Amino acid sequence: MNRSASFPSVRFPLPALAVAAALALAGCAAFPERGVAPPPSTVELAAPPADWSAYAGKRVRITAPLVVSGNHRLERDGSVVVAFGSRPQAPTEAARPGADAAAVAAGNHARSLALVLPDQAAPNPRTWRAGGVLEAAEGDLELGEHGPRLLLRDVETLQPAQRPAAPTVSGEVRLAALNLQNLFNGDGRGGGFPTARGARTPEEYAAQLARLVATLSSLDADVVAVLELENDGYGPRSSIAQLVAALDPEGLRWRFVDAGRGPGDNPIRVGLLYRADRVTPLGAPAMLETGPFGPLSRVPLAQAFRAGNGPAFVVVANHFKSKGCRDATGPDLDQGDGQACFNATRRTSSHALREWLAGDPTRSGSDLVAVLGDLNAYAMEDPVRGFIDAGWRDALAGVDGGRPYTYVYDAQAGRLDHVLLSPALGGRLQDAGIWHSNADEAPNVVDQPGNDGQPATGPWRASDHDPVIVGLRLRTPL
Repeated sequence: MNRSASFPSVRFPLPALAVAAALALAGCAAFPERGVAPPPSTVELAAPPADWSAYAGKRVRITAPLVVSGNHRLERDGSVVVAFGSRPQAPTEAARPGADAAAVAAGNHARSLALVLPDQAAPNPRTWRAGGVLEAAEGDLELGEHGPRLLLRDVETLQPAQRPAAPTVSGEVRLAALNLQNLFNGDGRGGGFPTARGARTPEEYAAQLARLVATLSSLDADVVAVLELENDGYGPRSSIAQLVAALDPEGLRWRFVDAGRGPGDNPIRVGLLYRADRVTPLGAPAMLETGPFGPLSRVPLAQAFRAGNGPAFVVVANHFKSKGCRDATGPDLDQGDGQACFNATRRTSSHALREWLAGDPTRSGSDLVAVLGDLNAYAMEDPVRGFIDAGWRDALAGVDGGRPYTYVYDAQAGRLDHVLLSPALGGRLQDAGIWHSNADEAPNVVDQPGNDGQPATGPWRASDHDPVIVGLRLRTPL
């Protein structure tokens, strides 16, 4: 993957006043009063200790490299999460639910700590992009509610993570998926703000739309499954119509699949965009509105396409029920195995979706099927493993050196977004990529103005999920 927008190494010596302010906010004295003994000599650590409590209240210098793994609290309390060694993976991304995942979680916790940064150490959220590496750090250790916190006095040589260029994915036909993080356009005429789930002002909507257009246009995909799109019809003032109009102002290439209604009646829905100059839709789209779909998981949308003289293939956009526990009951309660709430619903959704697709809902006669979208399940969880055990191929498994991720939660990286290929389609996979344009960025990076003082409109943090893309051999027969 090509790299762009690189940063030089940064050293942050923390001035006395900055240290005093940071420690005062943390409820600690930065400098001893007259007559009070000075702090003990610095303790050096080259590895995470078995018991951090032994170092509480002491000056600690960490001499091992630390990787920035979480920046979700940067704006709220000026802290980032770092880890000894490699970036922590979400437990059920790396291991099966239950005891194996619990062991991964324990290991992640044991080698992670928070760094409390004085304001002068974090002038730009980009500096603390996840994946950056600190060569060493020194400060005063305290035990917080969620574990050890190092109140920084010095950071030596921060290597900020670079923003990657969009992946160049080879393939006759390229399929992509992106969670739009609640794209709501108000009333479609510039009013209707704040919206139910998305932008609060017309300016926020315009910046959000511009970031999403920058993302989608950089992917160079032929068909894109989009998620968390406002469910407001398909007319010219709908969110999907205005997204396509912004993506292709001249109307020469991009189109959207018009399902006539929905899919479903949830405030957010899935959608399908496609390049009309590259692929041709075949027949009518199909929706699955029974079982868990509609009231819980969003209704999936399937459409058959053909590229050139190639075979018909089917693309299915999906968005399963989230992991949040609100309204969860019975088997949907958190079972303590690492899969969180509503796993029973997601597992049922996965099974029902495969059964529906086996019945050829698009009437295309094709068994070349790609399931794309946010399944709200990591790679080793039941909903995804159900596909793998049935012979489907995980198209993203080999990306990022075999440690792929599209989402960062609680300073742990994993995949909620998937591309799963039917047994017949799996052998036609040519290439795959994930553009880490979103998940590694600090959440407040979208509020940083550009050089002209206007809201940032580049692709960075266009969503909280990274876009995924795969290349397939579908333009010519095998």
